[in-house]
Amino acid sequence: MPDFSDLHIIVVGDVMIDRYISGAIRRISPEAPVPVVEMENIENRLGGAANVALNLRSLGAQVTLLSLAGDDEDGKLLINMTENINGINHRILKLSDRKTTVKTRIMSSNQHILRIDKEDIHDIGSQDVEWLMQSLEEIKKLDKVDGIILQDYNKGLLTDELIRKIITFGQEHKIATFVDPKEKNFFSYEGCTLFKPNKKEVLKAIQYETSDLDVVDSILRKKLCHEITFITLGSDGVYVHDGISGLKLSTAPRSIVDVCGAGDSVISAISLCFLKGMDLKSLAIVANTAGGQVCEVPGVVSVDRYKLQQELHHS
Repeated sequence: MPDFSDLHIIVVGDVMIDRYISGAIRRISPEAPVPVVEMENIENRLGGAANVALNLRSLGAQVTLLSLAGDDEDGKLLINMTENINGINHRILKLSDRKTTVKTRIMSSNQHILRIDKEDIHDIGSQDVEWLMQSLEEIKKLDKVDGIILQDYNKGLLTDELIRKIITFGQEHKIATFVDPKEKNFFSYEGCTLFKPNKKEVLKAIQYETSDLDVVDSILRKKLCHEITFITLGSDGVYVHDGISGLKLSTAPRSIVDVCGAGDSVISAISLCFLKGMDLKSLAIVANTAGGQVCEVPGVVSVDRYKLQQELHHS
């Protein structure tokens, strides 16, 4: 694994709190046929684009997180949690017309019982887009920027207007742009460096059922004119194509506990490895392993660099 400490990445995307309420289930409610969870613990974790920032930091890079939150108690909590992470700078604008996104998961014995979402998903306005672009310019003036990750969760931050402005900004300043898309603005990322959908997302977007991933890559390239396609295939591994040739890489056998956050680890590892000039196969191996490892742990977690390095060494 290369040393990533000389790299500075800006993460732009939807941030959220992943909240876990855990406890024991010993009886069924007399009021309705549902289990009663006797609450024992509440844990808050950084989620969404903030978890991507955590993954990058865990791998050794310097990170700036650029996002929006609600002007509420959860927004204050999210910002405080971010400020406590050494090596992550942030510019998070608090908006009075939005709720901070919180995903509350009810857990018992590491089993997911229920999820409750609190969120606003309407698109941000042009004034907010202007603030984000101005912040991007200011960050670039203060420090070198090696890459920009656009992490979309369809919560309204990455609008078509903002996406195109950031891609153009990257092209003008020769900064690589790495994209983890969602369905709403799937084809707005024209000209990005690396495009990382999952298989379900991409087949839905292109509206074409095929098992030939080279065909999928060809369709994407005609629409996006990007450099590298990286498609996650779940338990089947990953597929990567650099415009010349493609390869599919299977996953190692694992005990899967929770797939939440795997995509965050994958986009983080890909971005850093690409910026270090790793070849296509090596890049895919590192990212595939990183995504697999976090699936062995319950809840949204970031990749452990030491553990990742050990598995790569032994394999």
